Amino acid sequence: MAKMSKRFKEIMGSFDPENLYTLDEAVEILKKCPTVKFDQSIEISLKSGIDVKKSDQQVRGTVALPHGIGKEIRVLVFARGDKAQEATDAGADFVGSDELVEKVKGGWTDFDAVVATPDMMRDVGRLGKILGPRSLMPTPKAGTVTADVSKAVQELKAGKIEFKNDKSGLVNNSVGKLSFEKDKIIENIQAFLSAVARVRPPTAKGHYMQSLALSTTMGPGIRIDLNTITAN
Repeated sequence: MAKMSKRFKEIMGSFDPENLYTLDEAVEILKKCPTVKFDQSIEISLKSGIDVKKSDQQVRGTVALPHGIGKEIRVLVFARGDKAQEATDAGADFVGSDELVEKVKGGWTDFDAVVATPDMMRDVGRLGKILGPRSLMPTPKAGTVTADVSKAVQELKAGKIEFKNDKSGLVNNSVGKLSFEKDKIIENIQAFLSAVARVRPPTAKGHYMQSLALSTTMGPGIRIDLNTITAN
């Protein structure tokens, strides 16, 4: 069994892992934990009640977090001609067509989000094995396959993120930085949960949101009492 570090012991002594906490209490605990040498992300882990074996019970959507996630988002845009110029003018970090497809095919993934015009998807679709596992594949549902590349780039730069469930029905995302003010962290989390609530599959039965945990990059999860959260 791995030995628990002094820092981790101190964190574990600041709360009871078996208890349920309000969002306010959980954020307060995380902000009082011993620090590390970098600004940790606030991570959310939501257990949904969907049946992952059914294709019509998938949780997927986007949300523009009111305070962003606290990092510069590097946006790659697959586009040609005027659309490529629009993407550049909107602030995209990497813009191109065939040459970028080949670069990514070679294993390059030094970016955080991908946008593509519809005419590029025939080529971009071949990158599924590289982009898919990293949740970077552009899709119309997420608004990242679009002719309005300017709007897509601006939204991503402003803090729009995509979320989806994994094989076990968990929805895991970063929702900000520990350095954010407590109220901003809470507002981001409420916006995130509201967005997840809006895309509840119509065929999902029982409790849709079953459990919620909040943690930092280098910290344990704190269980949240979902009944205490107001997600408008």
